[in-house]
Amino acid sequence: MMGERKLKISDVARDTGLHRNTVALLYHETATRVDLPAVEALCRYFGIQVGDLFEVVDDAAEGT
Repeated sequence: MMGERKLKISDVARDTGLHRNTVALLYHETATRVDLPAVEALCRYFGIQVGDLFEVVDDAAEGT
C-alpha cells in the first residue's frame, strides 16, 4: 500500500504517530508481533480493514 501511494516509512510514521521502527518492520515484513493500537492506526490511515493489512502464510510453504 505504501508503494502504491508512494509513501515513505517516515511519512506513515509521522502521520500515524507510530514509531518509525514499527512501520519499517511491517514494511519489510520482518515484524514478529504488532500491537493492536498500531494495527488500528494503520487501518484508519489507509482506510482499510484488518484483513487487508495481513495475510496468513502456511509455514510449510515458507520452508520453516
